[in-house]
Amino acid sequence: MATSQSPASWTKRGYRSALVAKLIEEAQEASAAPAGDLPTELADVLEVMQALVSDLGMTWEVFLSIAAGKRAERGAFDHRIFLEYVELTG
Repeated sequence: MATSQSPASWTKRGYRSALVAKLIEEAQEASAAPAGDLPTELADVLEVMQALVSDLGMTWEVFLSIAAGKRAERGAFDHRIFLEYVELTG
């Protein structure tokens, strides 16, 4: 994580912004990874997600509950179906 600030001097907002930037970086690395490296890259994504969840002041269990609620409401990727876009009319 390239930054000119030391971790000790990060504000709460700065720390969260740095974590979000790191999440994007790790997701891009996972996207580009060959199949053999994908599990370790996904582990890096998970590590950053856990830090973000903690920074938000919630437990991992609460976060998983939110994810389960979204899955129940909107579905999951079980059938390999993706919503590509939503057309708004109005």
